Amino acid sequence: MSTSKKRIQLIDGLRGFSLVGIVLANMLAFQYGMFGQSKPQLFGIGGADQAFLSFLLITVVGSFMPIFAFMFGFGMIKLSESLKSRDLRPKCHLARRFLLLFGIGLLHIIYLWEGDILAFYGVLGFFLLMFLNRKPKTLLIWALILLAGAGLLGLPASNPTNPLAFESTNMENYIIQSQDVYGSGSYAEIRDFSNNGDPFGGDLEVSYALIALVLAPLMTIPMFLLGMHAARIGTFNDPQAMRNMYLRRVSFLIPVGLMLKAYGVLAPQFGAEGWPGIGIRETLGGTLLALGYIYAFALLYAGSHRSSLMGRFEAVGRLSLTNYLMQSVICTTIFYGYGLGLFGRAGVFIGAIIALAVYGIQLWLSPLYLKKFSTGPVEYVLRIWTYLSWKGQPRKKKRLNSNVQENAPGVQ
Repeated sequence: MSTSKKRIQLIDGLRGFSLVGIVLANMLAFQYGMFGQSKPQLFGIGGADQAFLSFLLITVVGSFMPIFAFMFGFGMIKLSESLKSRDLRPKCHLARRFLLLFGIGLLHIIYLWEGDILAFYGVLGFFLLMFLNRKPKTLLIWALILLAGAGLLGLPASNPTNPLAFESTNMENYIIQSQDVYGSGSYAEIRDFSNNGDPFGGDLEVSYALIALVLAPLMTIPMFLLGMHAARIGTFNDPQAMRNMYLRRVSFLIPVGLMLKAYGVLAPQFGAEGWPGIGIRETLGGTLLALGYIYAFALLYAGSHRSSLMGRFEAVGRLSLTNYLMQSVICTTIFYGYGLGLFGRAGVFIGAIIALAVYGIQLWLSPLYLKKFSTGPVEYVLRIWTYLSWKGQPRKKKRLNSNVQENAPGVQ
């Protein structure tokens, strides 16, 4: 197997691998709501289910979506290089792509599920265009500065990133009401509640809203930049040659990430809510663990043996945008009232089994789909808009480089 082909498979596989963690983490939001997932006691979660919830919060939640962001940044660079090789304007094509991604995300939020991240990625994509032609060193410096800033935000005894930090009776009433609406409401009732319900009851201060608008990008942008940096320096160009580097980073990042997240999750459960650094789980721990997972997965490609499961991860990754949206379609149907109505009723462990079953279906169907089609339906629409071509291909080519592919969710 050629080095270039192995690199492409690794990137596809990473995207596919990230989706299993994303559906597991999103299961909590599908089943308990965007705000309710942070208040398990209102759903009667306790005992073994509470222990399993803590396990997911430490190992999964907040550590797989950053992989998606990393691959998005990686794909921006690879697509830019491909466009330049064809004598096309990268920023123009990428801007069109981000605009449509934002539109898809808005439709996702309004008509299906409020937990969408595509609209957010579409907006950040325009900001990231400023870094498109920056040197690798510049990308790394900015990523480290922002990571350090995010880490500092998690040091106070109160967590500024927690939307429930300013909780009130309005929030609890909203969550309790959501159980009835999402669990037994019609599609129209659920959409109306999702789009118009106010969890803060008018108590949300403008200053907090502005802080949240600043903090969200601050904690997310470093992974985009690190993905762009990895593409620039060829971190995954030759996995076998980079094996020792992957191993060193895994040995540091995974233990540190797990410790930071465990502290943030377990300390409040033992009555230490006012301890310093409670928020570091969300501001830094999840990102470090995500990087550890990335390099651990890359290690699998450093050896000579390639399992059939890796091929399935790659197939899911090639259809990452379609599969991400299908997870929302399937899971809302399972948990919302217009479907099976399991909202707040299945429990954390059973919910995880359901999420894994959904992903298992995608592992099975994605390779079958790719035997007949070369790209996913949503990815194809994105390509048509990006290139303004019904064939989903660039109109003008300076030279054809068959080894350059587009390697990120939403950048495909």
